[in-house]
Formats: sequence, structure tokens, C-alpha cells
Amino acid sequence: MSNVRRAIYPGTFDPVTVGHLDIMKRACSLFDEVVVAVAVSASKNPMFTAEQRIAMLEAATKELTNLKVVGFDNLLVDLSDSLNANVIIRGLRAVSDFEYEIQMGYANSSLKKELETIFLMPSLEYSYVSSSVVRSILPFDGKVDHLLTPAVLKMIKEYKK
Repeated sequence: MSNVRRAIYPGTFDPVTVGHLDIMKRACSLFDEVVVAVAVSASKNPMFTAEQRIAMLEAATKELTNLKVVGFDNLLVDLSDSLNANVIIRGLRAVSDFEYEIQMGYANSSLKKELETIFLMPSLEYSYVSSSVVRSILPFDGKVDHLLTPAVLKMIKEYKK
């Protein structure tokens, strides 16, 4: 068994925001390796393809040397087995996030007892930032440069062409 402290930060990241990056940077300081797992999530009807979301994440996180990005379309507990990771990172912005996230954490631990979920709050300046806010602004060409990295914003403009 490896002594590497590895955590998974799963989500749709549709698209990845500065709030997500805040959580990723702090998770990278806590763990030897952080695996950002991009859920295909076809049932959520994402704005961007899984490949586009992975590419945006890779561009936004290239300076985080202990972070890697993978896609997945299976149970998170199965992914954790394949990655030899027993810690899940989840971000909490508000009490309303907590109810959903705690249910998911309990469901995952019912499937795999060793799986721990750790909740990280974003920095206060990012507490209102979400992918859904960005997606609601994009169709109207509204200002989102404060919610996304320049690399991600550039990629989104290319994808929209």
C-alpha cells in the first residue's frame, strides 16, 4: 500500500470557476496528490462536453504540480478504488450545499466504509461563485472574467464559435 495521501475532488466543473480553483489549491496544500475527477454527467445536460471540461481544467491548473485531471463515468467509490484514494474533497458555499453534500457523503460511505468526505469552504471572495451562475450569464455575453481564469474564458469563447 502506498503512503501517498491522495484525494479526489469530483464534479462536473461545467465550467471550472475561480471558486473551484480556490478549493483545488487548498486541497493541494493538504494532500500529496489531488485528482480532479470530471463526471461525464450526461443526465445533467452539461453546457460543455467532458473533453472540453477536462481541457479547461488542465489549462486552469497547469501550475498545480500535484494535481491531475481525469474523466469518469462510473461510481465515485469505484474510481476511488482504481486510484487508491479514500478521501473525497467537496466544496461548501452555503448551508444549502451541506444538505446535499452530506447525503452524498453518507451514500458513498455506505458503499465503501473507508471512504472519507472532507468539506472545504471557499475563500469568502468566492462564496457566491458557481458554475450555474456562469452558465446563466454566458448566453447573454455578460461579464464573467472575474469568475473564470483568463485561459478558461478564452477556451469558452473558442467553444462558442
